[in-house]
Amino acid sequence: MRKFISASLLAALAVAGVASAGTATATFPVSATVTTNCLVSTAGGGLAFGNYAPGGGALTGTTVITLKCTAGAVTVALNGGTTTGGTITQRLMANGTNTLQYNLYQQAAGTTLWGNGTTGSTEAATGAGVTTPVSLTVYGMLPDNATNQAAPAGSYTDLITVTATF
Repeated sequence: MRKFISASLLAALAVAGVASAGTATATFPVSATVTTNCLVSTAGGGLAFGNYAPGGGALTGTTVITLKCTAGAVTVALNGGTTTGGTITQRLMANGTNTLQYNLYQQAAGTTLWGNGTTGSTEAATGAGVTTPVSLTVYGMLPDNATNQAAPAGSYTDLITVTATF
């Protein structure tokens, strides 16, 4: 009997091995859309000229704009500021109704005025993706001219808006 059970078991296993499992396949699409995006930040302290002593010479300062944008071309523009009467060609800081003249440039030498897209020049940058930020330096100059020398003592401020077009 022992041989019979073993033979029956072997016969059953042989039949099971001959039967095959069926398979079926299908496909499905996978997609994503990369949207244009640009994160703009500025150096924490902004651009500070420090203490201005009328007649003591012009002051300079810098700040950095950092862009983390979708790969591609980006244009950066700076407005004329929030002080009444300030323009791209003559930006102003205010202390009440008193003003102090300054301007923003794309180079340390002050040869190219940083504009708003209409007046002055904008700065072009190529985004390398959000993992590779692009940094642009803004150079500020506060002239030691007759207008600034006549400004009363006090703290003067302005607020510049950075616009990145991508």
